[in-house]
Amino acid sequence: MTLDDFFAGHEESRLIFEAVRGAVDAVGETDIRVTKSQIAFRRRRAFAWAWMAGKYLSRRHAPLVLTISLRRRDLSARWKEVVEPTPGRFTHHLELYAASDIDDEVRTWLREAWAEAA
Repeated sequence: MTLDDFFAGHEESRLIFEAVRGAVDAVGETDIRVTKSQIAFRRRRAFAWAWMAGKYLSRRHAPLVLTISLRRRDLSARWKEVVEPTPGRFTHHLELYAASDIDDEVRTWLREAWAEAA
C-alpha cells in the first residue's frame, strides 16, 4: 500500500502526517512501512506509528493519531492514552488536530523514541 492509498479521501490527515514525517526526518534516517491500518516509522524496530482513528471509531475523532513507543511512561497531560503492552515498554497515543500540534515537545519524544529503536 502507498501513502496515497492510505490517505485517499483524508486530505487533512495527510497534511498532519507530512508534519509528523518532517519531524521524524529531522531526527535521522528512518524507514517507513505503510499497511492498511497504520504507517510505521522504523529503525531496527518500530518506534512511532501514525493512524486514523476515523477508520475504526464512529464518534468524533482526531484526524490523525501518533503513537510513540518509549521505555518510560511520560506523564504529559497531552497523551490520550498510555499503555504498557510489555514490561518496560510504554505506548503513548497522541491525538493530532493540526500540523502545529507537532511542536518541540513532540519532537523531543520522537528523538527519544528514535534513539531507543537503534
